[in-house]
Amino acid sequence: MLASLFITCLPGSKDAGVTSDNPVHELFGMPHSLYSGIARAYLRTQGIAYRELGTRHPRFAAEILPVTRRSIIPVLRSAEGDVVQDSLDIIDHFEARGVPYPAYPEGPLQCILAMLLQYYGVQSMLRHAMHFRWSFLAEQEDFIRHAFASALGAELAEDVMQRMQSYLPGLGVTPDTAPLIEASYRDLLYLLNTHLAQHPYLFGGRPSIADYGLIGPLYAHLGRDPVPAGIMKTTAPWVYRWVERMLAPGLDVVEFADYGTGFFADDTVADTLAPVLAHVAAEVFPELTDKLAFLDAWVSNNQPTDGQPVGAKPHQRHVGQVQTQFRGVPIQAGVEPYLLYLLQRATDVLYGLPAAEQERVQAALHAYGLAAAVPAPRDYRVGRVGQLEVWLR
Repeated sequence: MLASLFITCLPGSKDAGVTSDNPVHELFGMPHSLYSGIARAYLRTQGIAYRELGTRHPRFAAEILPVTRRSIIPVLRSAEGDVVQDSLDIIDHFEARGVPYPAYPEGPLQCILAMLLQYYGVQSMLRHAMHFRWSFLAEQEDFIRHAFASALGAELAEDVMQRMQSYLPGLGVTPDTAPLIEASYRDLLYLLNTHLAQHPYLFGGRPSIADYGLIGPLYAHLGRDPVPAGIMKTTAPWVYRWVERMLAPGLDVVEFADYGTGFFADDTVADTLAPVLAHVAAEVFPELTDKLAFLDAWVSNNQPTDGQPVGAKPHQRHVGQVQTQFRGVPIQAGVEPYLLYLLQRATDVLYGLPAAEQERVQAALHAYGLAAAVPAPRDYRVGRVGQLEVWLR
């Protein structure tokens, strides 16, 4: 039987006011880590007290690695002793308990679009993040080397930096795609800048799961590393201000003081967000559909059992590579079942709607060019058991 999924969109996440009883949690991460930045932004926005520790802290090896079974960040150890790995799971951990600014819109269209934008940020934009960090290493090496050495120590930093650079081909970063990636980044900045000049966040007056998805690459790599951050500051000041806002405590909305803290009313989408969605649609296909087809074939051929880890070893998250395209240029890209872990939540929202409402939302998704980004229900899922991604049948 397929395991049930905790759906936060309908009827909505719990809304809780800030209380004086605010225990201190521990977040294991790194300042320059994409996924650590997501968790950090969420904790700060919600006013959740935490202490950040690095992977060199002795408790990471002694107490966290035995639980996660792989060296991966971010990892939260809650004040109650729960260990939660993955930025999405950290967010959902607190959403279920009630936060001042719930991240999941109650409107199904907004909720699904927010999930798709989250996917774009944490999966598709890895290409942009890694290209700008490692393809421009000569222009920013002192900064990058300092980030890794201060977090890991000089000797380990060198090994990790070499390994990170080796990932570029599997992300579709090649001499042929480099100009397209750079143009894509500038285009996205322009579109986001237009939207964020009128709205503090993507779906209104508080950050949604979409904002948290995009802040990962747009802070840790693109808003922090000197080369892409310089582009952002000089061409998209409203985007850079949003980055500052996302990393500040609470809602740092001095420019929008009377805006309110809700999402757009009546499940609407701002006209200024539509070009951003079109940009996303132009970039995720056909890569996303090719990866989903690869996963279907892999499951059919290998017939994993219920609860079987997706990788042969805890640190292995890819199940293969697929030939696909990025903006018309052929690339080879690694396939992680984690992408389905993200997107199947949108599937659950869409296919859990009454027929008339489902038709309305599907029509809107078609209009935005993103209908195919919501996977159809399958006879398998991807879950997480014991801190590892597993197949669910």
